Amino acid sequence: MKFLHTTFATWFGLGLSPVAPGTMGSIGTLPFLALVLYLFPQFPVWALAGVQINAFLPLSILIFFVAIPSVNWIIRYKKIKDPQLVVIDEVAGQTLAFAFVAPELLRQHWWLGLLGLVAFRIFDITKPLGIHKLESLPGAWGVMADDMLGGLYAGGVLCVIAHLLVIPA
Repeated sequence: MKFLHTTFATWFGLGLSPVAPGTMGSIGTLPFLALVLYLFPQFPVWALAGVQINAFLPLSILIFFVAIPSVNWIIRYKKIKDPQLVVIDEVAGQTLAFAFVAPELLRQHWWLGLLGLVAFRIFDITKPLGIHKLESLPGAWGVMADDMLGGLYAGGVLCVIAHLLVIPA
Protein backbone atom coordinates (compact mmCIF):
# COMPACT_ATOMS: atom_id res chain seq x y z
CA MET A 1 0.00 0.00 0.00
CA LYS A 2 2.88 2.38 0.71
CA PHE A 3 3.95 2.27 -2.94
CA LEU A 4 0.43 2.95 -4.25
CA HIS A 5 -0.31 5.79 -1.82
CA THR A 6 3.09 7.40 -2.37
CA THR A 7 2.97 7.05 -6.16
CA PHE A 8 -0.50 8.58 -6.39
CA ALA A 9 -0.03 11.31 -3.76
CA THR A 10 3.29 12.40 -5.31
CA TRP A 11 1.83 12.18 -8.83
CA PHE A 12 4.29 9.53 -9.95
CA GLY A 13 7.18 11.02 -8.01
CA LEU A 14 6.90 14.66 -9.08
CA GLY A 15 6.24 15.64 -5.46
CA LEU A 16 9.69 14.33 -4.59
CA SER A 17 11.31 17.17 -6.56
CA PRO A 18 13.74 19.10 -4.33
CA VAL A 19 12.69 22.34 -6.05
CA ALA A 20 9.08 23.58 -6.15
CA PRO A 21 7.28 20.22 -5.85
CA GLY A 22 3.84 21.87 -6.09
CA THR A 23 4.77 23.58 -9.34
CA MET A 24 6.22 20.30 -10.63
CA GLY A 25 2.93 18.58 -9.80
CA SER A 26 0.98 21.27 -11.64
CA ILE A 27 3.28 21.09 -14.68
CA GLY A 28 3.01 17.30 -14.61
CA THR A 29 -0.77 17.59 -14.77
CA LEU A 30 -0.72 19.26 -18.19
CA PRO A 31 0.42 16.20 -20.21
CA PHE A 32 -2.21 14.12 -18.40
CA LEU A 33 -4.94 16.62 -19.34
CA ALA A 34 -3.66 16.85 -22.92
CA LEU A 35 -3.83 13.05 -23.14
CA VAL A 36 -7.41 13.10 -21.84
CA LEU A 37 -8.36 15.69 -24.47
CA TYR A 38 -6.64 13.62 -27.18
CA LEU A 39 -8.22 10.30 -26.14
CA PHE A 40 -11.72 11.77 -25.94
CA PRO A 41 -12.32 13.89 -29.05
CA GLN A 42 -16.02 14.12 -28.13
CA PHE A 43 -15.19 15.61 -24.75
CA PRO A 44 -18.42 16.13 -22.78
CA VAL A 45 -19.52 19.73 -22.25
CA TRP A 46 -22.53 21.06 -20.33
CA ALA A 47 -23.94 24.57 -20.10
CA LEU A 48 -24.84 26.06 -16.75
CA ALA A 49 -26.03 29.67 -16.47
CA GLY A 50 -24.34 30.53 -19.77
CA VAL A 51 -21.00 29.02 -18.77
CA GLN A 52 -19.63 25.94 -20.45
CA ILE A 53 -18.50 23.26 -18.04
CA ASN A 54 -16.48 20.39 -19.44
CA ALA A 55 -15.61 16.92 -18.15
CA PHE A 56 -12.58 18.24 -16.27
CA LEU A 57 -15.04 19.25 -13.51
CA PRO A 58 -16.16 15.69 -12.65
CA LEU A 59 -12.60 14.46 -13.26
CA SER A 60 -11.22 16.93 -10.70
CA ILE A 61 -13.89 15.88 -8.20
CA LEU A 62 -13.03 12.23 -8.79
CA ILE A 63 -9.32 12.92 -8.24
CA PHE A 64 -10.21 14.86 -5.07
CA PHE A 65 -12.15 12.03 -3.47
CA VAL A 66 -9.86 9.22 -4.64
CA ALA A 67 -6.88 11.15 -3.23
CA ILE A 68 -8.26 11.55 0.30
CA PRO A 69 -7.16 8.09 1.56
CA SER A 70 -3.68 8.40 0.03
CA VAL A 71 -3.14 11.89 1.40
CA ASN A 72 -4.35 10.81 4.86
CA TRP A 73 -1.97 7.86 4.71
CA ILE A 74 0.98 10.12 3.83
CA ILE A 75 0.03 12.57 6.61
CA ARG A 76 0.00 9.75 9.17
CA TYR A 77 3.19 8.16 7.79
CA LYS A 78 5.19 11.41 7.64
CA LYS A 79 3.57 12.95 10.74
CA ILE A 80 3.30 16.29 8.92
CA LYS A 81 0.02 18.20 8.47
CA ASP A 82 0.64 19.16 4.80
CA PRO A 83 3.67 17.31 3.41
CA GLN A 84 5.23 19.09 0.42
CA LEU A 85 5.67 15.78 -1.38
CA VAL A 86 1.88 15.48 -1.70
CA VAL A 87 1.03 17.09 -5.03
CA ILE A 88 -2.15 15.23 -5.95
CA ASP A 89 -3.93 18.29 -4.54
CA GLU A 90 -2.28 20.36 -7.27
CA VAL A 91 -3.39 17.79 -9.84
CA ALA A 92 -7.03 18.08 -8.70
CA GLY A 93 -6.93 21.89 -8.53
CA GLN A 94 -5.07 22.28 -11.82
CA THR A 95 -7.60 19.99 -13.52
CA LEU A 96 -10.47 22.09 -12.13
CA ALA A 97 -8.87 25.25 -13.54
CA PHE A 98 -9.57 23.99 -17.07
CA ALA A 99 -13.18 22.92 -16.43
CA PHE A 100 -14.70 26.20 -17.63
CA VAL A 101 -13.04 26.54 -21.03
CA ALA A 102 -14.38 24.80 -24.12
CA PRO A 103 -12.23 21.76 -24.98
CA GLU A 104 -11.83 22.91 -28.58
CA LEU A 105 -10.30 26.18 -27.33
CA LEU A 106 -7.86 24.24 -25.15
CA ARG A 107 -6.91 22.11 -28.18
CA GLN A 108 -6.50 25.08 -30.54
CA HIS A 109 -4.76 27.54 -28.21
CA TRP A 110 -1.88 25.87 -26.35
CA TRP A 111 -1.12 29.09 -24.49
CA LEU A 112 -4.40 28.68 -22.56
CA GLY A 113 -2.73 25.68 -20.88
CA LEU A 114 0.20 27.84 -19.79
CA LEU A 115 -2.10 30.63 -18.68
CA GLY A 116 -4.19 28.16 -16.65
CA LEU A 117 -1.01 26.84 -15.05
CA VAL A 118 0.17 30.32 -14.07
CA ALA A 119 -3.27 31.39 -12.80
CA PHE A 120 -3.59 28.26 -10.68
CA ARG A 121 -0.08 28.57 -9.24
CA ILE A 122 -0.72 32.22 -8.30
CA PHE A 123 -3.89 31.29 -6.40
CA ASP A 124 -2.27 28.21 -4.87
CA ILE A 125 0.82 30.05 -3.64
CA THR A 126 -0.80 33.30 -2.46
CA LYS A 127 -4.02 31.68 -1.14
CA PRO A 128 -6.25 34.79 -1.29
CA LEU A 129 -10.04 35.07 -1.01
CA GLY A 130 -10.58 32.45 1.68
CA ILE A 131 -8.34 29.77 0.19
CA HIS A 132 -6.04 29.88 3.21
CA LYS A 133 -8.95 29.19 5.59
CA LEU A 134 -9.63 25.82 3.97
CA GLU A 135 -6.20 24.58 5.08
CA SER A 136 -7.59 24.37 8.60
CA LEU A 137 -9.92 21.51 7.64
CA PRO A 138 -8.80 18.22 9.20
CA GLY A 139 -6.28 15.95 7.51
CA ALA A 140 -6.48 15.39 3.79
CA TRP A 141 -9.60 17.55 3.51
CA GLY A 142 -7.54 20.67 4.30
CA VAL A 143 -4.70 19.61 2.02
CA MET A 144 -7.06 19.03 -0.90
CA ALA A 145 -9.78 21.67 -0.43
CA ASP A 146 -7.61 24.78 -0.66
CA ASP A 147 -6.27 23.65 -4.04
CA MET A 148 -9.78 22.98 -5.31
CA LEU A 149 -10.84 26.52 -4.42
CA GLY A 150 -7.66 27.85 -6.04
CA GLY A 151 -8.52 25.82 -9.13
CA LEU A 152 -12.05 27.23 -9.14
CA TYR A 153 -10.73 30.80 -8.98
CA ALA A 154 -8.11 30.09 -11.66
CA GLY A 155 -10.83 28.53 -13.80
CA GLY A 156 -12.91 31.70 -13.52
CA VAL A 157 -9.96 33.84 -14.55
CA LEU A 158 -9.13 31.51 -17.44
CA CYS A 159 -12.75 31.47 -18.60
CA VAL A 160 -12.93 35.28 -18.67
CA ILE A 161 -9.59 35.62 -20.48
CA ALA A 162 -10.54 32.96 -23.03
CA HIS A 163 -13.78 34.79 -23.75
CA LEU A 164 -12.03 38.16 -24.04
CA LEU A 165 -9.08 37.03 -26.17
CA VAL A 166 -10.29 34.04 -28.13
CA ILE A 167 -14.05 34.01 -28.57
CA PRO A 168 -15.21 36.71 -31.01
CA ALA A 169 -17.91 39.07 -29.81
